[in-house]
Amino acid sequence: MNAAQQAMNVLLENIDQSVIGQHHVARSIVIGLITNGHILLEGLPGTAKTRSVKALAGMMDARFGRVQFTPDLLPSDVTGTDMYQEDSEGKPQLTFQPGPIFNNILLADEINRAPAKVQAALLEAMAEGTVTVGDSSRKLPEPFIVLATQNPIEQEGTYPLPEAQIDRFMLKVTVDYPEDEAELDIVRLVRAEEKSQGKMAAEQTAAEARIDPQLVLDARNQLAEIHVSEVVERYIVNLVMATRHPERYPDTKLSEWIEVGSSPRASIALDKCARACAWLAGRDHVEPDDVRMMAKPVLGHRLNLSYSAAADGVTKNDVIQVLLDHVLIG
Repeated sequence: MNAAQQAMNVLLENIDQSVIGQHHVARSIVIGLITNGHILLEGLPGTAKTRSVKALAGMMDARFGRVQFTPDLLPSDVTGTDMYQEDSEGKPQLTFQPGPIFNNILLADEINRAPAKVQAALLEAMAEGTVTVGDSSRKLPEPFIVLATQNPIEQEGTYPLPEAQIDRFMLKVTVDYPEDEAELDIVRLVRAEEKSQGKMAAEQTAAEARIDPQLVLDARNQLAEIHVSEVVERYIVNLVMATRHPERYPDTKLSEWIEVGSSPRASIALDKCARACAWLAGRDHVEPDDVRMMAKPVLGHRLNLSYSAAADGVTKNDVIQVLLDHVLIG
């Protein structure tokens, strides 16, 4: 493995150790980082969504920003604004004060609690990589990744993201409650952290080598060298097309369950994420299992299910599993 691969695998391992029982979350965060894609973390309170993002930020030699989304938030609270000031000669001038979005890693906590204008300002910056305030357009730093969180069951006082905006997230990761043994390990980990607080913890943090953001950019460049065979390419396309034309699989209930299929962004994201999986594993080519591994976080938020699916108690992950069971490779 080269330096970038070693660094990203160390990053994955460290996040895994900090957030116990959520390996798929740690893996998705690293994959989002190296594919230049943003991530939506959805889970109940206390499932370490924020901790996962802070673990990433703590291991990177990069700037970290956080926005706690609330109904009274304004777009300028995220992007920044022009402030009236006087120079040394007393002449008035406008000086741009950058908002928290001008960081390498941005935690958008409870993104569905902010009104549409704030969500749109953030998501526009995610898509374009720039922020426009007044007559000026400013480029965001590189690397730049947004990790947004939301609670799936709390609807009062929230503004659910429209489907078109959710589609802009590379991955949507469901953060579930941990299993019994993982819960026990969590209790022990927090107890150990309490013991190590203070001077010892500060010395340990100072001694730890942080990952240079340039290695992330190197990783992104290396992804272009990962080979994808035509067989795997067609498998990616077939999976996405199955969400748009479920009638092609008459021996399933897909046509009853799927109301709206995935956009072309799904194919692009599935290709990128599959290449990232192969790259992390030290391979120079993508295997079908890489595609299968990333199907649920890539496709799940890009599907709209019908009332029939809800009546049958079918989830998006259930639908994707049916796709994986019936769509042939090649």
